[in-house]
Amino acid sequence: MNWINDVVRPKIKSLLNKREVPENLWIKDPETGEMVFLRDLEANHYVVPNSGYHMRMSAPKRLAFFFDEGRYETIASPDVAIDPLKFRDERRYTDRLKDARTKTGLQDAVLTGAGTVEGVPLVASVQDFDFMGGSLGMAAGEAVIAGMEAAVNRRLPFVMFAASGGARMQEGILSLMQLPRTTLGVMALREAKLPYIVVLTNPTTGGVTASYAMLGDIQIAEPGALIGFAGPRVIEQTIREKLPEGFQRAEYLHEHGMVDLVVHRHELRPTIARLCSLLGPNVALPASAEQSLALAS
Repeated sequence: MNWINDVVRPKIKSLLNKREVPENLWIKDPETGEMVFLRDLEANHYVVPNSGYHMRMSAPKRLAFFFDEGRYETIASPDVAIDPLKFRDERRYTDRLKDARTKTGLQDAVLTGAGTVEGVPLVASVQDFDFMGGSLGMAAGEAVIAGMEAAVNRRLPFVMFAASGGARMQEGILSLMQLPRTTLGVMALREAKLPYIVVLTNPTTGGVTASYAMLGDIQIAEPGALIGFAGPRVIEQTIREKLPEGFQRAEYLHEHGMVDLVVHRHELRPTIARLCSLLGPNVALPASAEQSLALAS
C-alpha cells in the first residue's frame, strides 16, 4: 500500500475541492429557536413564517419592500463633520464609522426615499439598526430633517420607520441637539397640515423616543417591537420592582394607549396608504412651516 498516494493525496484533494458554504443560509428565530431558511425568510419580508416574529430589515430592503415595485428616489442629506469631537474609547470613532459603512453600504443610520405606496405618493425615512445600533448622530439627524423638508416642499405625507438604541455617544452634545432639531421638523409638517406617520420597529429606545419617534399623528408599531426610553432591565434595577409581562412591547403599549395601531408587516403598505389618503395634504404652505424648517436647518 502506497500511503502517500492512497491516503494523503485524497485528503488534500478533498480539502482543496471543498465547496464554500455560506454561513448565513439558515437564520435562528430568536423567539422559538427554530431554524429558518434565509430565502424563505426574505420571501416573507423577514417575518418568521411559523412564529410570526418580525426580524429586523436593512434600510434599503425596507424601502424596496415599502415602495411600489421597489422603486424610489433617494433623498440626499447635507454633509456633516466626521468625528467633530475626535472621540476615542476602545477604538477611534472614525474606525467604527468605516466598519459600519462597509457592513451596511450606507453613509449613516438613516436612509430616505420618495415614491408611491399603492399609488399614494409620500416620503419615507428608515433607521437601520445595523448601523451602530441606529444611533442618532448629526448625519442621521440631517437625513431625517432632509426627508421632512422634502415632504413639506413636495406637499407629501412623511413616514418614519424608527429603530434605534438612542443618541450616538461618540458625538456627545451634538447628538443630543438632533432631538430638538428633528422636533422642529415635525412642527413644520404639522404646520403644513401634512400627515406624519411613525412606524415603531424592534427596537425603538433611547433618545428617539424623546423626540420624533413619539410625535406622529398616527403611531403604528410592528408586532412584538420593544419600545421605550430605557430598557426593562434598567427600569427594574431603578425601581426595584418586577415589571408586568410584556412591558414595553408593542401590544402592551397599544393596550395602554401609547400606540394607536399594531400592524403586521404584510399589512403596513395598505394601512399606511389608506391613512395617507384619509389625512390627505392641503395645497397651501403656511409661512409658519417655512419658519420651522429654517430653524431646523
